[in-house]
Amino acid sequence: MAAQLYKTASGRLFHAGAVAIITVGLPATGKTHVSRSLCRYLKWLGVSTKVFSVGNYRRKLLGQIPNEMFDPRNDDAYDTRLKIAEECLDDMIEWLDRGGGQVGIYDGNNITEDRRKEIHDKLVSNDIHVLFIESVCDNPAIILFNIRSVKISSPDYVGWDPEEAVADYTHRIEQCALTYKTITELSFPFVKLMNAGEKLIVNNVHGYLQSRIVYYLMNLHNRPRTIYFARAGESTNPRTFKVDANLSEEGRQYAQRLKKFVLAYRKKKRSFNSSDEKERPLTVWTSTQKKVKETGFPFIEEELIVRQHSVLNQLNPGEVDGLTLDEIKKKFPEEVERAKKDPYRHRYPRAESYHDLAVRLESVIMELEREKNDVLIIAHDSILRCLYAYLFDRPDSEIPTIPMPRSSLIEIMPTAYGCKESRIEIIDV
Repeated sequence: MAAQLYKTASGRLFHAGAVAIITVGLPATGKTHVSRSLCRYLKWLGVSTKVFSVGNYRRKLLGQIPNEMFDPRNDDAYDTRLKIAEECLDDMIEWLDRGGGQVGIYDGNNITEDRRKEIHDKLVSNDIHVLFIESVCDNPAIILFNIRSVKISSPDYVGWDPEEAVADYTHRIEQCALTYKTITELSFPFVKLMNAGEKLIVNNVHGYLQSRIVYYLMNLHNRPRTIYFARAGESTNPRTFKVDANLSEEGRQYAQRLKKFVLAYRKKKRSFNSSDEKERPLTVWTSTQKKVKETGFPFIEEELIVRQHSVLNQLNPGEVDGLTLDEIKKKFPEEVERAKKDPYRHRYPRAESYHDLAVRLESVIMELEREKNDVLIIAHDSILRCLYAYLFDRPDSEIPTIPMPRSSLIEIMPTAYGCKESRIEIIDV
């Protein structure tokens, strides 16, 4: 709930009431990626959101099951799967009605017209707004990538040979395709995502929160990429914000070391990469503050694109700028006590809080979701903490204390089920 603008007695925001998002589509078309990413974004906005995965319910109750369970001609198997899906749906309705939730994401295939109508009517009868999100994919390369990168590592295929798992899952898709019907009911509010975000079709979508969801989906893709975080080098006047100081000699040495290390590290990783994946360009983002811009200058010498974003400027400390901790305690004793109670939302006189920073960063978050190249973000640790918390769905109470050492390069790899990270010491190469 890092960027929550306000609170209400009910806990629901934007006068939107309860909303159910229903995913639609064949397996391996990106539904889980959409569900998890959207959940993370809405929680960042402060909207109480939860994913209800039909697949997880099935695995919990049945464990690994043979592909015959997905054969549409197997009536007993269909009844079993429908019962599990209904249990998952009922749990979501209960959570939205009595559990303090506002947006429930029902992550399943929901590929027949009859099933979607049943779900729609049941939700509407419980005074829940419905939004269908259909993932449509006619690109075999995207489907195969999704199977290899996500599905064969799922609990359904523990201990399987990778090629046998791919063949088995492909057969599952073929079985589901026998009964799959795309959404054509124009009275339903829906969004169609074509080929993992190449094109969007939006129909009958109303409401502020629903519009925010569509806006987010317009920026979303599931192409592989890597995000790097690095601190800016030390300036000649590191204690003050108002004096926009240049890099110190040590800071300039750090900037050169960072450039050489990042480029050498990426080259080494490519040499160990056995796949045919095309090399992705690296784009560098910095703030407009001098020490941060100058940390990025060595990358310009390597003819890399370096972009400057003013919203990446560090948290403004206000009237405590340049003061030591003892001086702050002496001059603002009451503010220090307030900061201890709520370090995330507290702001010193004429300062920004971490909450203010999180709200300010939304435009960069959207650009980061949209970016298809690899990105190195060079910034102050306050900025990196907020972006890290968004990517890893960390609670706002933890943001002010997330470690961001200057000695480490943080490598982040977004996946369908979340992000993975590595922290690598920046050394001379």
